[in-house]
Amino acid sequence: MISSSEPRLGPNPNPNFDEKQWVIQIRRALDEELEEETETPVRIFNVPRPLLAIHPDSYIPQQVAIGPYHYTRPEIREMERYKLAAARRNQKDFQNLKLQRLVDRLVEFEPSIRACYNKYLNLNGETLAWMMAVDASFLFEFLQVCAVKQGKETTMTNVVSSRLSYLVGLAGNKAAHNAILRDISMLENQIPLFVLRKLLELQFSSSEKADETLFRMLIGLCEELSPFEMVEEDLPNVFQVRDCAHLLDALYLLCVPKLERIPNKSSESVEECCAATSDDHHDKGRLRRAWSKVFNFQAPLNFIKKIVFSKPVKMIVKSPLMILSNLPMLRVIKEPLKNFVSSLDDEDDEKDEGGSTKNSSTHKPPLLEEIKIPSVTGLAKAGVRFEPTEGGISTITFDNKNVVLYLPSISLDVNSEVVLRNLVAYEACSAPGPLVLARYVELMNGIIDTEEDAKFLRERGIIRNHLKSDEEVADLWNGMTKCIRLTKVAFLDKVIEDVNRYHSGVWKVKCGKYMKKYVFGSWRFLTFLAAILMVLLMALQAFCSVYNCARVVPIMNLS
Repeated sequence: MISSSEPRLGPNPNPNFDEKQWVIQIRRALDEELEEETETPVRIFNVPRPLLAIHPDSYIPQQVAIGPYHYTRPEIREMERYKLAAARRNQKDFQNLKLQRLVDRLVEFEPSIRACYNKYLNLNGETLAWMMAVDASFLFEFLQVCAVKQGKETTMTNVVSSRLSYLVGLAGNKAAHNAILRDISMLENQIPLFVLRKLLELQFSSSEKADETLFRMLIGLCEELSPFEMVEEDLPNVFQVRDCAHLLDALYLLCVPKLERIPNKSSESVEECCAATSDDHHDKGRLRRAWSKVFNFQAPLNFIKKIVFSKPVKMIVKSPLMILSNLPMLRVIKEPLKNFVSSLDDEDDEKDEGGSTKNSSTHKPPLLEEIKIPSVTGLAKAGVRFEPTEGGISTITFDNKNVVLYLPSISLDVNSEVVLRNLVAYEACSAPGPLVLARYVELMNGIIDTEEDAKFLRERGIIRNHLKSDEEVADLWNGMTKCIRLTKVAFLDKVIEDVNRYHSGVWKVKCGKYMKKYVFGSWRFLTFLAAILMVLLMALQAFCSVYNCARVVPIMNLS
């Protein structure tokens, strides 16, 4: 029998749990007919913890909270009164727009709003609807500012002209304006874009006019945030407002091409590529043939090395060597012998590791070696030229015939790192296929190692640097690689492969690699030979101390 002093576990351990409210929500979720027939996909994610731990300021809003993830943070509560002021101005300027009407409309779409977030929202339906309405009012006002600053006139411009001068004046404070731009581009600081559409649909007679107005505002925002140049004529073909999940998704669609829209540059025939290569290197044929003769002795070296490092020879050599190294007279060569023996074991390890990766699938993430590419200065010394292109990532190509690497122009400012990091995080969370932007970041990280590399690209017009120095540009790219996982993208991997193939074929590079591999890389073997020579000399000295070697000299002279 349970003692009366012991706590009794009731059916509801949570005293704040409202059973009736829970039943109402379940019934409504089951009985309510959603506007969309298909399920709403999750499009607003929490930033993965490894990314958040590396650079939290790039993912946590510092000025304004949009949506439910960060609205309770006390350090950004100050902006709430500005958001409420924006909502009041919207009600005042637009006769047909009453915030209560928008809230009532959003309550009907509560399941769709909740479905957009991957995290459970501990808010009741009315609270969530009011939060969405106030945030949408603030974003609408801020997007109007961006549209006017970029010269994108909308059908609402004449309506809000009475307050635009005030808002543009606020935008003149670049620090505050950039802080808001960074915050609204963060992955965790988003609201579904259809909430903004519902706000505009209450004012316009048709959803087409609402979408047109929202499209122009989005273009104005993306032109401020996008690091790449946007070709305005192609923008209507890139995305439709109905297809955008939120502001960051719209920016991603503008910056990152879909793979089906990228021309297959590897579809050229093998004969054409070979012909172009033959024409380009015809004059170098004699030099290559002469140089190949120099390397003809590489094959016998490899054969000898294969015999020396075979397992039977190792077993025969290792045991006597270790015994000899412990003799009093030969302790001087103990360390060289240890190094040599350890090098034999290292050879085995390298072969085992190499053999295990030979049959790796092409669908697996690339190995570290596969993303290596020479730096900008290294490529330039090898004869590679760099040219900027108009457009985005899809314009990256390598011209083997003219030895030109084409890269898109990219503008870097105080907002760029936050924008790029959140785009990469969003791609990692949502992209079903290859991570195109992440692979581009890997490429840029590979070719930019120092500020000299950044300076070289800036002077060629590929990087438009609005930061303080070229060193900051190099640090930006080198820091980005710590927050992405390796991935494969066919057309970018083709460019990297072609660049590496050309670079490896340059005779100066070949000579440097040969020296590194067979001269500097063989120091253990050379040390071992020097130790053996020292032993022989010591033996000769000992022999001459016992027997008079001078007797041998006349005989040698006579012979």
